[in-house]
Amino acid sequence: MVVAEVVVMTFQLADSYDVVVVGGGAAGLNGALMLARSRRSVVVVDAGSPRNAPADGVHGLLARDGMPPAELVERGRAEVRRYGGHVVTGEVDAVTREGDGFVVALADGRAVRARRLLVTTGLVDELPDVPGLRERWGRDVVHCPYCHGWEVRDRAIGVLATGPMATHQALLFRQLSADVTLFSHTHPPTGEQAEQLAARGVDVVAGEVASLDVAGDRIVGVRLVDGRTVGREVVAVAPRMVARAGFLAALGLRPVPHPSGMGEHVAADPTGRTDVPGVWAAGNVTDLSAQVGTSAAAGATAGAQINADLIAEETRLAVAAYRGPFSAESEARVAELVAGDRRHGL
Repeated sequence: MVVAEVVVMTFQLADSYDVVVVGGGAAGLNGALMLARSRRSVVVVDAGSPRNAPADGVHGLLARDGMPPAELVERGRAEVRRYGGHVVTGEVDAVTREGDGFVVALADGRAVRARRLLVTTGLVDELPDVPGLRERWGRDVVHCPYCHGWEVRDRAIGVLATGPMATHQALLFRQLSADVTLFSHTHPPTGEQAEQLAARGVDVVAGEVASLDVAGDRIVGVRLVDGRTVGREVVAVAPRMVARAGFLAALGLRPVPHPSGMGEHVAADPTGRTDVPGVWAAGNVTDLSAQVGTSAAAGATAGAQINADLIAEETRLAVAAYRGPFSAESEARVAELVAGDRRHGL
């Protein structure tokens, strides 16, 4: 006899879930997918402002290379819903502790309870205050050689030095083009770094950058404050990356400086577990340099760890009830925590 389970897909927000996932990018959706497939009640709350929205396509993702970011998200949402997970649009305003769980408050006044929380809200790229950078961001102003490098290969690339990783970034782009120039701007290379750049044929232009020269909807050069202009077609810049995590302040969980000096992140162990019990983080909110594939893998890992953590809790409660008097209250509590509405595993 074949038994088919009917999974109801919904766009509505229920009162409570085993897990609330805040953020609906690759990390959040893959974490929710793992949890939904483990028959957990899970909802993804997504504000709809992905970091990679300006990009034409996702790269370095096996079997999905070049897929538009919006299409990848829509496919991920459909897969989560296929297994009974919920995906809703909303912005989380605050998370507070309630007993052993959490209350997740949305900016529109809605609220939902969760036993566990998975934070996958990503980060904000803070660009230097150079006219033209923001307007060209994701087009011919790029940051990641693995995300955009192939598309700008063999072109005249300028690297704007704004932090400690500028030389590293220039050397990565040198793999993709023989015409790379480092603009020292606010972070001139050290003696050792200057030697590395010279050995690889990367020119160094001293002085602060004033703006980008744009003509015909494309970059044609980089203008310095002293009036000089250096012809370039592409500009690479390392933004300061800051985790989107202000809504966690009431839990005592705040972004801290990343060891690389590239910005601020929510600290978590390799499984995604943070210092706050019951809260996991995955993707760019904790790993500033993670690409889409890395973020998706981290979300899957965190989802599996959360499921295991819930199983451990439910087993402890079941053992306690098994050893103690079988009151109606204890049986109802175990049934609720172990199975929810579906009552599997009893």
